[in-house]
Amino acid sequence: MHIAQLTYSTKPRGGVVHTLALSEALAERGHDVEVWTLGRGGDRAFFRDVDPRVRVRVVPFAAREGEPVGDRIERSIRALASAFDSDADIVHAQDCISANAVLDAGAACIRTIHHLDAFTTPRLVECHEHAIHAPSARICVSRAVADEVAAAYGYRPEVIPNGVDAARFVRAAGPDGAAGRSAWADRLGDYVLALGGIEPRKGTIDLLEAFARIRRPGLGLVIGGGETLFDYRDYRERFDARARALGVEPVVLGPVDDDALPALVAQARVLGFPSTREGFGLAAMEALAAGIPVVARDLPVLREVFGDTVRYGSDAAGIAEALESALAGGSGDTAPGRRLAETCSWAEAARAHEDFYARHLARSGAPA
Repeated sequence: MHIAQLTYSTKPRGGVVHTLALSEALAERGHDVEVWTLGRGGDRAFFRDVDPRVRVRVVPFAAREGEPVGDRIERSIRALASAFDSDADIVHAQDCISANAVLDAGAACIRTIHHLDAFTTPRLVECHEHAIHAPSARICVSRAVADEVAAAYGYRPEVIPNGVDAARFVRAAGPDGAAGRSAWADRLGDYVLALGGIEPRKGTIDLLEAFARIRRPGLGLVIGGGETLFDYRDYRERFDARARALGVEPVVLGPVDDDALPALVAQARVLGFPSTREGFGLAAMEALAAGIPVVARDLPVLREVFGDTVRYGSDAAGIAEALESALAGGSGDTAPGRRLAETCSWAEAARAHEDFYARHLARSGAPA
């Protein structure tokens, strides 16, 4: 099959990681795969090298200082729509921006709904809704999100779980990763790690509140990642003000080089994962692969994906209690988490997508 995958950014966000890994696994299975994206901030390539069997199409997208988020998203859709030109058998959009762009370009598409957003700006709500109703088929990466889509919109998406590059994080935790871990330890000491930046969906303020409750000497709070289309300055200001009030000085790394990320995860004492909405929880699965304890918010989707391999908390107090338990227990028995991570194969995800694409083409009467 000729397959076009679309994502909204070149930066390391969960949906972008998913797009690249799935595309590479599909190419490994012999498919002709191209990936379309927007080159934000002048990017001409993705945040990491991509398997050369996957053709990459980066559409230029210059930053505009002070541009409102609604205008930026509108411009994103227009830029990708005007550039998109593919005769692919399957067009698969991985987010609402790329789905709207494909639809505006006059193409039919499959859409992966990683999670449901809760926008309040009318135009963003319209884009979000259009990208759910208009695609010809829908996929979710967890049953919990698929059930949310069914309850809210009446559709029954196919469920195809994420993969994870478990071996990469296993290596980082082993002898071959010692130098990388040591470099992070020298720089950061002991730390609780959070990934995804400082934003409402990631529950960062709740993690800050929880961290302040545990008060362990010599233990730091480190936050990595954070590339986003949205303007979270107000939330960041509240986070900074609350950190000052609590006497916590978190280390905010910003985006982390992809080659350095596994060692950063593998050196952490605990990964804090208090997201308020998730589709799967890829960063938490990577931490389990590295043998690192995970403290997650008690959400149906995370219960579905992780079961009893992680600790849960529903609020700052509960997250603090789970952090204390994780820290007191050390790594504990890492085998169940590692086994779980190793079952999440991108090869299996690609096979499941291939089957779904073939069924979709058969239903639509198009040649496979």
